[in-house]
Amino acid sequence: MKSRFLFIVPPLTGHVNPTLGLGTELLNKGHEVAWISFDPQLEKRIPDGGTFLLLEADISEEDKERIKTEMLELGKKTVYGLDSLKFLYDEVLVPMNAGMLDGIKKLIDSYKPDIIINDHQIFAAPVAAIQKGIPYVTSVTAPAAIKVNDTLPMVHVWEGEQIIKFQKSVGVDDDKRLDCSSLLTIVYTSKKLFGEAELPDHYKFIGPVINRGDFPDDFDWKTFQSMNDRSRILVTIGTTFDHSVKQQFLKKVTEAFENEKIGVVIVSDPELFEYIPDNFIVCKRIPQLKLIPHMDAVVCHGGHNTVCETLSFAKPLVVLPIAYDQSYVAGTVVSSGSGIRLNFNRFKAQHLQDAVNEVLNDSKYTENAKTVQKSFEEAGGVAKAVELLENILVK
Repeated sequence: MKSRFLFIVPPLTGHVNPTLGLGTELLNKGHEVAWISFDPQLEKRIPDGGTFLLLEADISEEDKERIKTEMLELGKKTVYGLDSLKFLYDEVLVPMNAGMLDGIKKLIDSYKPDIIINDHQIFAAPVAAIQKGIPYVTSVTAPAAIKVNDTLPMVHVWEGEQIIKFQKSVGVDDDKRLDCSSLLTIVYTSKKLFGEAELPDHYKFIGPVINRGDFPDDFDWKTFQSMNDRSRILVTIGTTFDHSVKQQFLKKVTEAFENEKIGVVIVSDPELFEYIPDNFIVCKRIPQLKLIPHMDAVVCHGGHNTVCETLSFAKPLVVLPIAYDQSYVAGTVVSSGSGIRLNFNRFKAQHLQDAVNEVLNDSKYTENAKTVQKSFEEAGGVAKAVELLENILVK
């Protein structure tokens, strides 16, 4: 049965990418699929046959840019727990959702979807869906958002209070937070990596949907192949951090591995190095999905996408979380036995060298990474998600 699905997403690549993979599978099954965003750049990435609906948000162009910038900047803020969430809700999520609500309703009226799929951060979408009488499903691209931190349980309670306050302010008088659908909430990880937690049955883990798009491959493969006689590691800590922070980190990486028989690929601007050892390849961008299969381990900051991509190829990790949900992601790596966690602010070069050598030389880390890899495959991916969505339509 041909149906219409409508994704409503924030202007964040990590939140959008999995929906593009899921949307492509829905299109392949003969359904109609559209995406709502106030970011016009998304139109270039919509899969063939899909529809892009530009949201006329009640947000100034200046505030749109500020919100996009603030969402990206969250990745390098050195605040944690309630301080981090308070900033996120007060300065970003609540103003963004308030400005999007009326525009979402207008586009729902014109597109007439059978099912709405909201990103968990777009809680204006469930409000619009309820007010329009259309079923909605939730897409959770950052699993930290649905896992209660045992050491800070009141953070999760406070977050729910902000969402309920928003719902009531726009006419939905419900004492239950509606950001995650009770009909179906799709989570882009496996239960194995997510860890133990009591969640209702409508939370379905489908594994990560890895969808980076096509990037030019100008990587120096010839030099990389010359490192075949040694172990090889990838080092990446994201692109948004201050140069001074990166320089301190890179200095420790250099000290740790310049005299080791290890090939090191680092994602960085070469100008941030005082000097580059002969066993290092430094470049601003890499074809990450092509490169990881040839690595023996990955050192990263705990970004959910990079960790899932690494474990999809059964490679062990050394994780140094810096901010926001990276601490949660690092915790899942350690709990699954697929890597080691270090403290970004306090680690020394010797700590990093020891941790990398441990994951390279102790096979338990690779074996545990293989277990996570298998759990991703068994979760079913986008095919499972489409099956779940089509079952809702049948019901």
